Formats: sequence, C-alpha cells, structure tokens
Amino acid sequence: MAKGTIRRLTDRGFGFIQTAEGTDLFFHRNELEGVEFNSLSEGQEVEFEKGQGRDGRPQAVKVRLAEAKVKEEPLSAEETTEAPEAIEEGSVEGEVKEEPLSAEETTKAPEAAEEGSTETT
Repeated sequence: MAKGTIRRLTDRGFGFIQTAEGTDLFFHRNELEGVEFNSLSEGQEVEFEKGQGRDGRPQAVKVRLAEAKVKEEPLSAEETTEAPEAIEEGSVEGEVKEEPLSAEETTKAPEAAEEGSTETT
C-alpha cells in the first residue's frame, strides 16, 4: 500500500492526500476503511491504493490510517530478575489468603440454617 499525508479536508466529504511523490490525490469518504471521515484531520498519515474515479481520473481508494510504529524498549536487568518485595513468594498479587477453619468452626451450622430448618420425626 502507498503512504501519504492528508493535505486538505472539505466539509463535503472528500479530501486530498499528498503522496510520497509530492502529488495530490483525491479521495472520497466512501473509500475510507476503519475510520470515519469526521475523525480525520489534516496532517494525518494514511495508507491507500491508487485507483480510478468515476470520471477516469486517479483517486485514492481503500484509504485507512497508517499504523503507528511503537518502539518497544527492553526491560532493565532489575525489572526482569526480581519481583517486588511486597508480594510474598508463591502468592498472586491481589490474592486473599484465608486461614483454615478450626474443628469447632467446621461443625457449627450457620445461624440462618438453624432458624429456617424444620425437623420431621
């Protein structure tokens, strides 16, 4: 796909892209992919294919925003080798640790169950 910069936008739903060769290429809002015309602004980088308009003149088709290249920086040695001291070994951050129930707690029935229970004999 060719790349260019939006040079001019109109309020009538079309605009012009300045190509890498320095020429202006017409595009219509119907040729946009993955972006709304109203969200475009002059100076944005776009990718497109060269096509032909209804009148036979060159036109940009399949116009979409150029993907921004993200430069990832490697982690430092400290970031890759040690976990924060606040996290205990073997635990997951945010994990709630519960103590086991005592023998007395495991044999007690909840109060709500006692109130609503009925014995049949």
